[in-house]
Order: sequence, then C-alpha cells, then structure tokens
Amino acid sequence: MAPKPKPKPAPAAAPPSVPVEDLFTSLNRHIQNEDFNQAVKLADQVLVAVPGDEDAMKCKVVALIKADNIDEAVEAIQGYSNKTDFSFLKVNSLVWIWLRISVPDLVSTIFNKVFIITLVSYKNSASDDIISARIDAYCLYRQNKLEEALRCLQREDGTSADMLLESQILYRMGNMDACVDIYQKLQKSKIDSLEVNMIAGMVSAGKSSEVQAVLESLRIKATSSFELAYNTACSLIERNKYNDAEQLLLSARRIGQETLMDENLPDDEIEIELAPISVQLAYVQQILGNTQEAFESYMGIIKKNLADESSLAVAINNVTSLRGPKDVSDSLKKLDKLIDKADGHQTVRLTQVLELKLSVKQKESIFINRSLLLLHSNKLDQARELVAALPGLFPDSMMPVLLQAAVHVRENKPVKAEDILAQSAKKFPENMNILMLARAQVAAAAGHHQVAAESLARIPDIQHKPATVATIVTLKERAGAIDGAVAVFDSAIQWWSNAMTEDNKLNIIMLEAASFKLKHGRKQEAASLYEQLVKSHGSTEALCGLIKTAAETDLNKAEAYKKQLKPLPGMKAVNVEALEKTSGVKNVEGNPTVSLSEAYESKNKDRKKKRKRKPRYPKGFDPANPGPPPDPERWLPRRERSSYRPKRKDKRAAQVRGSQGAVSKESAGGGSSSKHAQATDTKGTSNSVSAEQSKPSTKSSKSSKKKSRK
Repeated sequence: MAPKPKPKPAPAAAPPSVPVEDLFTSLNRHIQNEDFNQAVKLADQVLVAVPGDEDAMKCKVVALIKADNIDEAVEAIQGYSNKTDFSFLKVNSLVWIWLRISVPDLVSTIFNKVFIITLVSYKNSASDDIISARIDAYCLYRQNKLEEALRCLQREDGTSADMLLESQILYRMGNMDACVDIYQKLQKSKIDSLEVNMIAGMVSAGKSSEVQAVLESLRIKATSSFELAYNTACSLIERNKYNDAEQLLLSARRIGQETLMDENLPDDEIEIELAPISVQLAYVQQILGNTQEAFESYMGIIKKNLADESSLAVAINNVTSLRGPKDVSDSLKKLDKLIDKADGHQTVRLTQVLELKLSVKQKESIFINRSLLLLHSNKLDQARELVAALPGLFPDSMMPVLLQAAVHVRENKPVKAEDILAQSAKKFPENMNILMLARAQVAAAAGHHQVAAESLARIPDIQHKPATVATIVTLKERAGAIDGAVAVFDSAIQWWSNAMTEDNKLNIIMLEAASFKLKHGRKQEAASLYEQLVKSHGSTEALCGLIKTAAETDLNKAEAYKKQLKPLPGMKAVNVEALEKTSGVKNVEGNPTVSLSEAYESKNKDRKKKRKRKPRYPKGFDPANPGPPPDPERWLPRRERSSYRPKRKDKRAAQVRGSQGAVSKESAGGGSSSKHAQATDTKGTSNSVSAEQSKPSTKSSKSSKKKSRK
C-alpha cells in the first residue's frame, strides 16, 4: 500500500501591513527629531505601500538633502520628475525642514535661512517651473557644481532669492567683487542680518578698509551679533589691527555664548558654533607673538574634536606652521586626516566637506604645508607627486613654482630649479621680484655666481641699494667679471647722483667703489673718486685713501693733499729711525697724548724691570731662616736611594718540596735577584757576597737533616 502523501504546510501568514497613517506619523516624528536617515527609510516604506505618493517623494528628497546626501537627492529628483513636481512651497512642513538646512560656509551662516524666507515671500507669484529651477540650482550649488548652478540661475527673472543664491555661488567661486555688488543691491530688500554676509564678502574681496564706513551707513554696531562681530574682526585682521581684532573676537565669543545659551543649546553645540571664533582668536595670538597660548588653544580644539570640519582643519594647519620642522611625523598624521584617500586622490584632494567649506587660499595653505613636511621628512617621491599636481589646482599662484624649485634643489638639480623660476617670472610678472630672489639664492648656493648676479640685476626696486650693489659686486668678482662689477658701481653712483632723497647713499657707494677699484689696480679711477669725495663731503677717510693712492701715481698731488691732514697731538718729537725698528707701539693708558719716543722708552724700561724678578719661594718659606737643606735624593725612587734596605726573605719559603735533588723557583732565580741588587746599589757596594752566604748549600742542608734525624 502506497504511503500517504504528507500534507503541504500552510503558507505563513503575511506580516500585518502597517497603516500608511502610522508610517507618516513615524516619518513626521523622525523629521521633528532631525533623524533624517530614518526619515528616508520610512519614506521608502511609504512608497512601497503607496507607490507614487507625492508627499513621500518630497519628504525623501528633503531628508536626503538635510543628511547631505546631495547625489542621492538629485537622483531621486530625476527619478520622480515624471510623477510629481518639486514645488516644495506647497507643503508647509517641508518648508520648515528646508529652512533648517545649514549652509557649509564659515562666514555666511545665515544664507540658507534668508534664501528660504525669500522663497516663501514669492510662493504666490512664482511658478512651479521657477521654483524647481531654484531648487535645482541649490542642489548643484551643494554638489559644488558652481558653473552649472550659476547658469541655471541666470535663466530666471532675477528675484531676491535668485540674487541671494547667486551671491553665495559667486562667493564660493572666489568672485568677491561681484558678490559684494549683489549684496549692495539687496540692501533695499528687507532681509534680516544681510549685513553679516555683506561684511564677509567685503573682507574676502579685499575691501576691509570700507567695512567701518558701511556699518556706519547702515547704522549698525559691530557687536549687534556675534556673527557680525566675528566678520568685523576679520576685517581688522586684514588691516593689521591685531589688538583691536583680539578685543572684538573676545566680545564676539561672549555675545555668542549668551545668545546660544538663551536658545537652550547644549554646551557641545555651543562650542561647535563658536569654534571659528576660537580658532581666529588663537591665530591673532600667534601673530602677536603669544605662540604658547596660541598652541595650547589650537591643541585644545584638536583634542576635543568638537569643532566643525573647517575650523578643525584651520587649527591643524596652524599648529603645523607653529611647529615647523619639529614633530614632522605627528604633523603629517594630522594633515592626512584632511586628505581624501578615496579614488586615488590621496595627495591632491581634501575631504568632501573641506572641499565645499574652505576657500581656495585655505586649501592652498594646507597643501603647501604638507609639501614642506614631506620635504623635511625626505619623502621626495610623495613631495614630487604632490608638487606636480599643485599648478593644476592653483594656476594663479606662484607658490607651487617655488615648491617645485625646492624639490629640484633637494634632488641636487639646481639648474632645473633655476630654469623653472626663470620661466615662471615671465608668467607671473607681478611676482617677479620674489621669483628672482629665489633664483639668485639657488644659483649662489650652487656656485653659479653669474646667474645669481643676473637674477638680482632683474629686480629694479632694489637695484641700487647698498646691500644689493655689494651682493652683485661680490658675485661678479667671484665669477671673474671685474668689468661687470665696476659697471655696477658706476651705475649705482650715477643713480644716487640724480636721486632726490633725504637718505642719500652716494658717499657710501663712492667710497666702496674707490676701494674696489684700488684693490683691482685701477688707481687713476680710484684716485678720481677719492678726490670727488674730498671736495664734496670732506671725508677724512677719503682723504687718507686719496693720499695713499696718489702716492703711487702722483707724488705732488699726494704732498698737496697731505697738508690737509690735521696733525695729531704729541707727534712733533717722533724718532723715525727708532719707530721703523719697532713693530709698533700701543697706546699708553692714562696718557693718550704722550709722544711716541716716550712711549718707546717706557716700554723698554718695563721690559728691563720684568727681567729682574725675585725668585718665587714656596708658601710659608722664610728665606732668612731656610733651615736644613733638602734631601738631594728626594726625587729618586725609594729603592734607588742609599738608605734603602730590601726586606729579608723568608727562609721557610725556600724549602724544597719534592724529590731529592729538586730546586725551588726562588733559589733558581736567586742569581738574577742578586745581580739586580748589585746594579741598583747607589754606593757601589756589592751585595753578592751576602746573597751567596744566605744561600744554604746542598751538603750543609743534608748534614742538618741527618743531625735532626739523630
């Protein structure tokens, strides 16, 4: 009988579906708690239960934006564009979420709030297409696709919302002048705290000197908010008013603490909000010379790790600059945390957050410091790779060029460094002075004196200064170009002769030129320069040089100018013959006007007195009562003195232990010891006889043994 088939198990009951209302309730709760990752998951659950739900789509897109997942937000917008439009202003709760999105920028903290408020004011008049375009522009801005975001905005009607977003995009792109122009146009709009961004833009645009006038025209005090106080302090730093900036930063921190405490923020969030002020305050302390306080402030921020990413990056970079070549490995580890190690860009790209938040100048500073640390740690391969990528990242900066030259110098390739600096001087004519100075330094260190001299000669601002002239002349002299060195002196003399300045260096240049020409055998030219100095300035040093030079070329002129020398006091009775025989006379103390003959005689007397010195006796010795004479043998060794008596040897030690006829080592060596005693006897007496008598003979020893046995 066939077995009965087993009954099939009943299918498991499907889990009870959660009502959509409960899902939306949970979604709203996560939004209120700012848990946007969970909000995205719940929105996906709603879309599974109710495909195509517009509210769930919009909630998901906004939650992705709030969670900084901009790429996923853009993909969601593109995927849902056929099912719904993203006119977020139709949903009030979503407008509230959008309002709280923070903009990743240090000095423009209020941009997003103002942007959304302006959008709300235009919600009745703006079409859905315009609103969607603005949102697209904002997403592109958050993706750091600034050119595309700007093109997207330029198609619109130029409302306050568009202008505000455009100003922020221009600020991120570094076009500060255009950014400030937009803020000035927006002054008529009733936008709260617009002056904060405006002052920030002016500082970045290099218009710090106009900040105070703008505040006065707006009738706003710098201490009206901690953000405005911070930005105003930055303008004072740009104007090198560091003490005033320090006081304003302290006020900004105090105001910020009071304001944020009133909003019931926890201490950690308050510290995060005020981190830029703390870092900027430490920077001012560093500039003022309080390096220890600045270092402690930076390290406190780094160890707590409570600051935002940009402030933490600035603190790490400034600590690196304070340390310099010390603790290179630790500094490199800290800077590595700022580098994006994904996709093979570990040396030429910062993390995504820092790429969005830091300015171009700040990024460049971090990469420059990293390059210097790699050079100090002799990691030339990594340094070469990083430095080669910097010109593409910062094409308008000359610092990558200097770093490339430094790498070539470390690799003992000074010629390549010189060529790079020479080519870059043509590319950056406004920075030619710095590049030529660097080229001159590299060439001089490598022994290329002519190249160094040519590099210095291409700097017109310092061409005729005494230090530059002296350096070029020395370099040309070492290169063997004496005519070129003389030409440098002649050019400098001509320039200072026509210069209408109070601090004229003509006499210094002419004096050095005359000395140089005299050194290299150009006596006529040297004499001419000395004569011009004597006639124009009456220089005693030039007069002495002229007499010395003319004594070899024109004795009559030397005699004529010799009369202009003022006679020295005490020089009338000089014995020339005696003076020529001496090697020179030092000035006599207490009487500088004494004659040379008197000084010579006094010097000879002093020498005679020094020869008749009294004998020096030991301490406590009385020459009147010398006592008994010292022992003449006091310096001899004890065994060589006449009074020395050697110790008697122990007879028992010489007893023979062994077979009959054996001889001990002591007795065997007796002859040598007797000879030594005979050689060391100071009176000439011989002790050999006594030594022989002290030796017992073998016969007597045998007889004594027999007697003892009996």
